[in-house]
Amino acid sequence: MGVPGAGLVKGLAVTLRTLSRRAHTHQYPDVKPDLPPRSRGVIALLEENCTVCMLCARECPDWCIYIDSHKETVETPGAARSRQRNMLDRFAIDFSLCMWCGICIEVCPFDALYWSPEFEFSEYDIKDLLHESDRLREWMWTVPPPPAHDPLGEPAKEVVAADRALAAQRAADAARDEATELREEQ
Repeated sequence: MGVPGAGLVKGLAVTLRTLSRRAHTHQYPDVKPDLPPRSRGVIALLEENCTVCMLCARECPDWCIYIDSHKETVETPGAARSRQRNMLDRFAIDFSLCMWCGICIEVCPFDALYWSPEFEFSEYDIKDLLHESDRLREWMWTVPPPPAHDPLGEPAKEVVAADRALAAQRAADAARDEATELREEQ
């Protein structure tokens, strides 16, 4: 067996060692924490990009996104008939229900939702955690720019497709010019 009280002595030795070290505590309100560059704080909304497709509200597992809209008729000069367009009336997120999963941001095909690193939005009343579009717009100005593309990485599929189409167009133009020159020579 062991000496009685050896565990107590080891525990007290650990306590004495930690008492002699400086604390790593930051005084939060006075000293702001260093956050990772793409940290999740609050969701920001860019209203101009929202087409009221409702994907974010449908995919939200907590059903904390509320969207109201109406249809407007858009007349295009020279078009055979008018078309209808969805107009955003209300966009709200209830942060008392949100679990910050990020599904709404991932499914948005028009880049209307972004993560903002701001995390200081606590309220005394739970009803104040329902952020309407004007408050969500305020968070948009704190969204950091996206990271730069890796120059050694694989190019985007859209860029590759556009380059192929451009190369095919140039080859067709060159073949047409060559055929024109041959006709002119004859």
